[in-house]
Amino acid sequence: MELAELVARRPFPAAGLLLGLTRRCPLSCAHCSTGSGLFTRQEPDAGQVERFVGSFTEENRPDVVMLTGGEPLLLPALAERLSTLARSAGSRTALLSGMFFARSGALPGSRGGAFPGRRRRSIPPAILRAIRSVDHFSASLDAHHEREVPRADVFRALHLVREEGVAVSLHLTGTGASDPYLADLTRAVEKEFGGRVPCLVNEVRPFGRAASWARAARTGPDPAAASPCPMAAWPVVAFDGRVVACCNQDTVDRRPVPPHLDLGHVAEDDWGTVRRRALESPVLRMLRTVGPTHLAARYGSGPRPGSYCDGCRALGGDEAVAAGAQAVAGGAAGALLDLTAAMRGSREGAQGIVRRHGCAAYAPLVVAGGPALPETDGRDAR
Repeated sequence: MELAELVARRPFPAAGLLLGLTRRCPLSCAHCSTGSGLFTRQEPDAGQVERFVGSFTEENRPDVVMLTGGEPLLLPALAERLSTLARSAGSRTALLSGMFFARSGALPGSRGGAFPGRRRRSIPPAILRAIRSVDHFSASLDAHHEREVPRADVFRALHLVREEGVAVSLHLTGTGASDPYLADLTRAVEKEFGGRVPCLVNEVRPFGRAASWARAARTGPDPAAASPCPMAAWPVVAFDGRVVACCNQDTVDRRPVPPHLDLGHVAEDDWGTVRRRALESPVLRMLRTVGPTHLAARYGSGPRPGSYCDGCRALGGDEAVAAGAQAVAGGAAGALLDLTAAMRGSREGAQGIVRRHGCAAYAPLVVAGGPALPETDGRDAR
């Protein structure tokens, strides 16, 4: 499964599941959205998560399961078991790693083989088994990760993963299209892998350890215009086992979860129940179709202060919004509205999705061997 195929499924409701295995991470990246750390022990109960994934059936399962963290490869045996369970039901699996296991020269080797005269080591066996169990492996790399794991070590490890026959990609972050670091890094990836490793490029968001210094991601949309939110499409299993309706970090972290974004808990619910709630909620349908700002302006008390996502979370206690959403998006008509919005959101493919929600200037890199990057005038494409 290639990166572009995974990203292209993002607008489709319940087509994917994001599964946070742990908030622990041996790295201390300054921009970490989760505020994770080596001694952070927050993680869902492994048995409950396995039971939840084991509830997938061939007829009712997510297309894609993304294993993430923290650092999911701190629990390699669990990652392998969950991937195997999901794939046995027909789901495809992906894993995102900060590459802690590659640092400090632990993986000597070169492009396509060992350096002459140097012994080539393998990836630690338990971690390699977990990587072999997934359909796609993605590595995080940016200026902050590079302070923890050198770029050359990440590249060497990715060569080894590719030799195992697993599709790979890179998740990159920077300050925007004008960031010279991103320009340098993407050129280095192209030189190292010859365009065969795609990249998903995002901008640093003000969450976790970056909350005190990163700038806001975007200006809020015009309340009169629809601004759909496909990020409300895939359920997310948070670090306490709570299942939430979107991947916004504040929604994943804060408790209580706003009622319209709460899909249940892995201790009590199976995938079929979570999927039904995600698909049949009129408010979630409207979020995916017109977005929270337009929904609040049309049925509620008007736009709320704060960001686009802050306004969404504030909708949880607005009975007028719930009633308005029910009138428009309840029943079969609402299901058709939801599907139409998903099809429209996916029409431009993976590149179109990245242009709207990632770093637009680097959207072509989401496709391996895709078109060259567009010329920019040195300013952020946003």
